[in-house]
Amino acid sequence: MSPRSDEAKPDLSPPLGTSQRIRNRAIWAVALFTAAVPPAFVALGVAEVALDKINIAFPLAMGFWLLGLVCALWAAIPTLRYWEALPPTTRWLGALPMLSVSLFFSAALIAALFV
Repeated sequence: MSPRSDEAKPDLSPPLGTSQRIRNRAIWAVALFTAAVPPAFVALGVAEVALDKINIAFPLAMGFWLLGLVCALWAAIPTLRYWEALPPTTRWLGALPMLSVSLFFSAALIAALFV
């Protein structure tokens, strides 16, 4: 007698290479977030010195940060989808960039409320 089909659990194992893709995307996200920091400091310095000059550093910093956000989302979605089947190190590596974005937004919101 065969087991009932409604009792069978679906196979949630990730496709071959998912862990490597998650790691690559998470590393790109962190690299792009880090690349946004120097232009952000330059943009803050230029904004204080001269208001009439064109500030190209701020759009550059935002571009790097937004690309990092896309990579972080690109790593977080398969990480959350296959959370149980992934090794613990890959789980946290895939989730960490989005957690840092969430922490950044929370800190900015708190700072805006108290300033």
